[in-house]
Amino acid sequence: MDRQGLGDVETGASSPDAKHGFGRKLRARLMGPKSIGFYLFLLIIVTVVPALAISTVLLQRNDAAQRAVVETLAEAMAGSIAEAVDRELSGMVTTLRVLSTTRSLTTGNLHDFYERAKAALAGTGSYLIVLDGNFLQLLNTRVPYGTPLGPTADPVSAKQALDTRAAVVSGVFLGQVSQKWVFNAVLPFLRENQPPLLLVLTRDAESMGDTLSQEMLRGGWNASLLDRDGIVIASSFMSSSIGKPFFLDISSSGAPQTARISESVDSQSYVAIVDESAYSGWKVVVWAPTAAVEEPTRRALRSLFNASLIIIGIGTLAAWLIGRQIARPIRRLAYDARRLGAGQPVDAMRYPIAEVATVSAALSEAATDRKAAENEIRLLMREVAHRAKNQLTVVSSMAKQTARSSRSLPAFLDSFQKRLYGLARSTDLLIAGGATGVELRELLMAQIEPFRPEDLKRLEISGPPFRLSNQAAQTIGLAVHELATNAAKYGAFGTRTGRLSVTWAIEGETLVITWREHLTLLRRRPMRRGFGTEIIERMLGGTLDAEISRTFHRDGLECIFRIPLKRLVPERGHPAPPL
Repeated sequence: MDRQGLGDVETGASSPDAKHGFGRKLRARLMGPKSIGFYLFLLIIVTVVPALAISTVLLQRNDAAQRAVVETLAEAMAGSIAEAVDRELSGMVTTLRVLSTTRSLTTGNLHDFYERAKAALAGTGSYLIVLDGNFLQLLNTRVPYGTPLGPTADPVSAKQALDTRAAVVSGVFLGQVSQKWVFNAVLPFLRENQPPLLLVLTRDAESMGDTLSQEMLRGGWNASLLDRDGIVIASSFMSSSIGKPFFLDISSSGAPQTARISESVDSQSYVAIVDESAYSGWKVVVWAPTAAVEEPTRRALRSLFNASLIIIGIGTLAAWLIGRQIARPIRRLAYDARRLGAGQPVDAMRYPIAEVATVSAALSEAATDRKAAENEIRLLMREVAHRAKNQLTVVSSMAKQTARSSRSLPAFLDSFQKRLYGLARSTDLLIAGGATGVELRELLMAQIEPFRPEDLKRLEISGPPFRLSNQAAQTIGLAVHELATNAAKYGAFGTRTGRLSVTWAIEGETLVITWREHLTLLRRRPMRRGFGTEIIERMLGGTLDAEISRTFHRDGLECIFRIPLKRLVPERGHPAPPL
């Protein structure tokens, strides 16, 4: 075998091993630790790619928003024109009503009525026509009085007004006398024992163009006024279109509500806003070529896209520079985090970057809070154990009091179950109060109810309505629970004749709560300081800044709590703290 052949064999034999070795190195690089330069590069990518995506989304939303704004303005324009048309037509009908009160019309003096009407309508662009019951013209102020006149060119509106005995507004039609496109407002004039007459106020259709021109039509937008049959009455685009069907199909616009339609005519797309006159049924169409409407949006999009490219470039450079500043102190933050996890103290460090310094301060604060939380947990564990013992005392007291007053086992079970439900309601009350707080009377009743004897005269609760915040209710409820527990053990509820009086009043900026027990024989109380007393003083004194006084009278205990109102009133507009 020659040397070249041997080389080919050796190369072929070693190729699989070389491929496996390359694959292992590639996986090691991908899965192993990366340098800070690699993460800086990722930071740039993470900054640029979302910026591109957000810019794209914003461009699309801006396009949609621009369209919505333009169409909303066109819709408002159409509504304004429709209102102006309604005012014009309503004014015509009002004019007819005023003319119908003329005495010469009532007496049948048409010549005098003609003169008066012509003088009244001079310069208004409106003309008066009087029709008889057969729709023949008796007079027309367009021509001299006595000129021979034929039937009206709009018998449909005249018949409708006569049948309905109400004012009617016609569509556009070609007048026989004027030989112009006109429209009428028709009002029936009914007289007792005399043939009916019809008063017609007619106007040239092109006069409604002034109403359309009152609105500022810009950006390629035009306005057209159509009658109920879709015939153009007036237009801001071309006056030659009057009397012709509108060039867009608006039959599916969804009238009488305002509607948007899109239509293509002669390979050109249009956007139209249709609004219907509530008075006459005429339609106002504000329309424009789609290209003209979208051109401002396209210019804005191009400007926004160019600005986005500049911002992305600046952001890329800023991300690279900031990434370099973050790389060095991040190792120190990682070290502090490990110390925090181990429960060791962490000192806040000063860094040139405010955000990194904030994280360092947060780690230091978290270490301090963790130590305080551990101490608080120990206190809460003691409190939970103490509360559990008190609950057992409550149940035991309820069982004893219920047993003394019950004559049978079923009666005992029923009464005892009701008392247990009352104990559960004290917790439900805090939850039900929500953000509005808890009524003080309800809180006191909920806490004292499980201990209260069946004799209602042994408990008195009185005071003005007062609502507590949830935090204050929790604190006061805990204190009242401790007092009620002690009353059941040693005080007013521990004997058959003891009484309890709980009153409160508002003195200036302070709520004063008085807890007074009355006993015929004062039982000896424990002299050592109990955990319940510690809880009362810490919760009311420390949390609510309360002044607490305890006095053992010859006939029972008296506790007075003076709490500032600012620590009790619920904060409006803020959610209550979690229970």
